[in-house]
Amino acid sequence: MSSVGIGQRPQNRRQKVIKTLWSGIWLAYLSAPVNDLLHGGHSAGVRVLGALGLVAFVAWYFVLLFRTGRGESNGVVLGSLAVLATQSTVLALALGREWLVLFVYVAIASGAALPLRLARWCIPAVSALLTAVALVVPDGKEFLAGLLLPALLGGFSMTGVRELIRTTIALREARATVAQLAANEERLRLARDLHDLLGHSLSLITLKSELAGRMLPDHPDKAAQQVADIEQVSRQALVDVREAVTGYRRPRLADELAGTQVALTAAGVTAGVPVAPDLTGIPEESESALAWALREAVTNVVRHSGARRCTVELLRRQTLDGLVLELSVEDNGSGGSGDGPGNGLTGLTERLEKAGGTLEAGSLKHGFRLVARVPAGSSADIGSGA
Repeated sequence: MSSVGIGQRPQNRRQKVIKTLWSGIWLAYLSAPVNDLLHGGHSAGVRVLGALGLVAFVAWYFVLLFRTGRGESNGVVLGSLAVLATQSTVLALALGREWLVLFVYVAIASGAALPLRLARWCIPAVSALLTAVALVVPDGKEFLAGLLLPALLGGFSMTGVRELIRTTIALREARATVAQLAANEERLRLARDLHDLLGHSLSLITLKSELAGRMLPDHPDKAAQQVADIEQVSRQALVDVREAVTGYRRPRLADELAGTQVALTAAGVTAGVPVAPDLTGIPEESESALAWALREAVTNVVRHSGARRCTVELLRRQTLDGLVLELSVEDNGSGGSGDGPGNGLTGLTERLEKAGGTLEAGSLKHGFRLVARVPAGSSADIGSGA
């Protein structure tokens, strides 16, 4: 990501520029001290010292903001804030009430750089110091009402934003960790299942191979029987492995719907795709069959139809044969070739029939429509594409 938030250290030059520009916007409120330096009637020496003090304050302020997140102890941050507060006090007492605005920056820096447990005490302390200095500076009371509330609100607002950003970062890291753990657990589960499937079969094959080897010279008939058993066991093991791998590669309808949106958009096709459905009670075979149907239909739309629009609908319907889950994919392309169903539709029909479903596909006046139905479990509509 190219942006960087409060409480985060910029990771590259682009992020540094963005954070500098974002922080620099708020320096516009320093117009009062700058105007005082230019038109406040101060001597040349006072102007020079005041300008140097203001530059030093801004530089220290930026250093504090940019060092946030580098792992410094809270003591270092509190020391830096103390330097800012001291600069604000000296400049306000020496140059006048216009410089009281610097305390607002100290309060905001407190909220941006300190954890909540410290910021909730530091921000009121800065506000109290602002009040005390305003009571001492000539005519400072007139500025106090306009600065005290921004100092408190600005400081605590920055604290809230900082905590929100840090919580968001923590959630993203936790989500990535959970995804990694889930992937690891899936790999372990696959390894366990393959071990359970093949361990017994391979052990049996090894044992029967040894028996066949011992029987071969004197009992060729019995050896042949062992070889036949080995063939049967190996074939069954191959079937078991294929079923296990197929189960792991089983397509999910929600994933296919998301992929459909991406594929159609990438192909320049206006897509109407329903949101991720609630498939509670739907058999896995039915969901898998519809997922394959959706994949095949969208592949045809993207590759062959020349369509500019495609609409996907997913509904539960009550029929004479019971409740079914119906998937329809309709486009406004050139339709079928007229040479009969292709290999994809033939294989899809067989897959749906195996799950107890049906497939209807054919050309429309302006386009092509595919409808796949499989047995469902409950009675509420899932939703439809726009």
